[in-house]
Amino acid sequence: MKQRVLITGGAGFIGTNLVRHMVSRGHEVLNVDCLTYAGNLNSLKDVESSANYAFSRVDIRHSEALHKVVSGFAPDWVMHLAAESHVDRSIDGPRQFVETNVLGTFNLLQVSLQYFRSKSNPSQSAFRFLHVSTDEVYGSLGATGLFTEDSRYMPHSPYAATKAASDHLARAWQDTYGLPVIVSNCSNNYGPYQFPEKLIPVVIMKCLRSEKIPVYGKGENVRDWLYVEDHCEALSLILEKGTPGETYNVGGNNEKRNIDLVRLICSILDELKPRPDGKCYSEQIMFVPDRPGHDWRYAIDATKVSEQLGWKPKNDDEAGFRKTVMWYLENQAWWQPFVSAQK
Repeated sequence: MKQRVLITGGAGFIGTNLVRHMVSRGHEVLNVDCLTYAGNLNSLKDVESSANYAFSRVDIRHSEALHKVVSGFAPDWVMHLAAESHVDRSIDGPRQFVETNVLGTFNLLQVSLQYFRSKSNPSQSAFRFLHVSTDEVYGSLGATGLFTEDSRYMPHSPYAATKAASDHLARAWQDTYGLPVIVSNCSNNYGPYQFPEKLIPVVIMKCLRSEKIPVYGKGENVRDWLYVEDHCEALSLILEKGTPGETYNVGGNNEKRNIDLVRLICSILDELKPRPDGKCYSEQIMFVPDRPGHDWRYAIDATKVSEQLGWKPKNDDEAGFRKTVMWYLENQAWWQPFVSAQK
């Protein structure tokens, strides 16, 4: 059944892929984004003229503007992705993260609750609010074990702390006010249209520009990598089949040490676009001092979403990484302006 879907943060990395995913399935999509440095409408050129897509430039920190757009669009589903998300930036400037991730989420919950209460009973039963979060709220794992939906929260960075706070708010609005909220926590996403401050695009661009590739510490931190299109499939399935009040962890079942991932990206580039001097891109790797509060290992147990909703990632160990490298090679016109702006 086609739905009216309001997506916050739809000009960001996961957001643009999600907008494209929902539009392609025939849903009527309103993309709500304030277009910060990481928001890029050029990532949606292929859908901007679609009859079932629209964009509204609204900052979720501004409740009055948010109220107008929600009541005007009258969504069946709200998918909340808008957030400040870069750990390094949260260390240098945490206030923006508190204002957007905590207060912005509060505003959206309040506005959605007011809208929800204005709907008739049949319409209320179909309404869903999906709060999209991160595995970083759980803190750090040791050498073994996986994060489950029952893992305790132990955030270590300002970014993770603000996302943890927003998760708690979302669940409280479900339990206290009856807003039909579902929470999802995902592992590290990667794929097309990721802003060039994240690890994988940084590695690709450093390789292509013959620059040193910075790796924190000894590169031994472990992450579970989830291809963004697989994540979008999971999010749409969670809304279709998930239960309000529940949490669903979404992971790629694809753990890698950072150094191993960097070397894998380098090896794919060695094959697809060899260095002119014939050397390996891995020779550009440079270890740099570790950042504060750097969690050692994240890994998601996605059993619940798999068994209850029938979701599994489609991209295996190398398929998603290869597709990602190829996308960045074929779309240099998309990322070059970001690199030039950083100079």
